Amino acid sequence: MSMTRAGKQGLRLAIASGKGGTGKTTVTAALASVWSQALCRPVLAVDCDVEEPNLHLFLRPVVRRAETARLEVPMVAEAALCADCGACRELCQFGAVTVMSGKPLVFPEMCHGCGGCLAVCPTGALVAGSRELGRIEEGATETAGYLAGRLRIGEAQSPPLIRAVLARLNEIAEPGVDVLIDAPPGVSCPAVTTVSGADAVLLVAEPTPFGIHDFGLAVEAFSPLGKPMAVAINRSGPGTPELLALCRGHNLPVLAEIASDRTVAETYARGGLLPEAGAHYRAVCFALAQSLAELPRTAREAAHA
Repeated sequence: MSMTRAGKQGLRLAIASGKGGTGKTTVTAALASVWSQALCRPVLAVDCDVEEPNLHLFLRPVVRRAETARLEVPMVAEAALCADCGACRELCQFGAVTVMSGKPLVFPEMCHGCGGCLAVCPTGALVAGSRELGRIEEGATETAGYLAGRLRIGEAQSPPLIRAVLARLNEIAEPGVDVLIDAPPGVSCPAVTTVSGADAVLLVAEPTPFGIHDFGLAVEAFSPLGKPMAVAINRSGPGTPELLALCRGHNLPVLAEIASDRTVAETYARGGLLPEAGAHYRAVCFALAQSLAELPRTAREAAHA
């Protein structure tokens, strides 16, 4: 983690998981609800799970600003200008642009927005256009700021919108404000794109056979990014010893265990958050927030021990 950025702009923490349904979003919401009180530091909650954003269901933000996010894609300016050189086709790794019968043909839904085809076209047959990715919403809750992306229905690519959300985060981030990023589940491009922009990572894991297997995949995927990582076990149960052993094997600290408790489930069913399930769970959330705030420092100390 950059000491300069952490010191001036606060901690950026990604809350991730190896699979969907582990409780990643409920843990993010719980942390957002207690962070400022536990640490006396302001916090901004960011929903980067743009394909299925649901952090708002728990935090109930007041949205004060919304804008359409767009991606630059090529358009055919004039087919007659095409020299049939094939430079655009050879450059594009995604098949978003080709040349057929001497005329350029563009598939905007396949474009990743690199702009390379526009740069190599020698005749100006291609020009910059755009396509809608989705929406970016900003607002606030009673305890945190709020920022989220929502992918357009029918849009196949989420990483460009995630990058747009993170770019907006860089624009609005204020000095001293910590950021909690609800990452997409799994270990594919959307999750890696989100985690890459964080200073540290909290992996939320569940002690089920699928949960343990996919937790291992998450550790394997995120470890090369070089971010300090820790674990919160959700719905702790019979499989917890195996999960704890896996964490020890990877030298990952387990900062919280949340029991598989009917009281917690009933709280969620009412639309409540984990700290509202009782004094014990509120204390767990406070302790987790405090441990996470120190995670980059403790990771550095462990690395130099």
